[in-house]
Amino acid sequence: MKFHWLLTGIFIALTGSTELAAENSPASSTTALPAPPPPGSIITPQSLAAPSPGNLVASQNLQISASGIGSAKLGMTIGELKQQLGTNTEFIVGWYSSEEYDAVAVIQGGIVQYYIPYSTRKPLQDSDIIVMLSTENSQYRTDKNVGPGTSIKKAEEVYGDATLHHTLRVEGIEYVRFANAPAYLNFRLGSVVGKGENRLAGVYPRLDPRNVRNLTAYRQTKEYRENATIRAVSVACPRGDCSKL
Repeated sequence: MKFHWLLTGIFIALTGSTELAAENSPASSTTALPAPPPPGSIITPQSLAAPSPGNLVASQNLQISASGIGSAKLGMTIGELKQQLGTNTEFIVGWYSSEEYDAVAVIQGGIVQYYIPYSTRKPLQDSDIIVMLSTENSQYRTDKNVGPGTSIKKAEEVYGDATLHHTLRVEGIEYVRFANAPAYLNFRLGSVVGKGENRLAGVYPRLDPRNVRNLTAYRQTKEYRENATIRAVSVACPRGDCSKL
């Protein structure tokens, strides 16, 4: 999925509208990304026991907030992030396994920490500004200890009722909105073409494929699979404009 469609999906997730979000700029690189993990996989170090939502506050370096994910902050340049993280951090270009869009993977200790989605219109420069960050790594948590791998049911305990939705106009990527979650948080679930745990988490009314309108339908539901979990969490500058942060 290209960056334009990714931002469209984020806009739909945050507003419930199928109107396209404004175009955004950012990043690329030169090194090929190693083979991605199996679709739907979530990076969970064996030494980490995921805490229950609401019990603890994530440490600053592992926190997902309005300003960024961990050490990566929205509005900072790629060069600034490289300088801050040091030479033991790899910045590798490839595609984001869950949504198949181009991104720079930020890797430490052989583990992908988070992704910096980028536009294919130009090569990555250290001067480029980070306008979006996304993570599948379950170490990273919000201040309510919700992150990749958290069940929808647990997230509802701290963020309120969940509404799941997707549209085939954005390649069937599924998102979830929580009634009381901060607007800057975007939670991705499964997809129409996903398999196993990466399939759709919601239980939707069946569509008649003979009806052309159904092929691009926007669908939402409050029903979901009992064990459905959040696959990824993203934050972005409002409409790609980091000056509004």
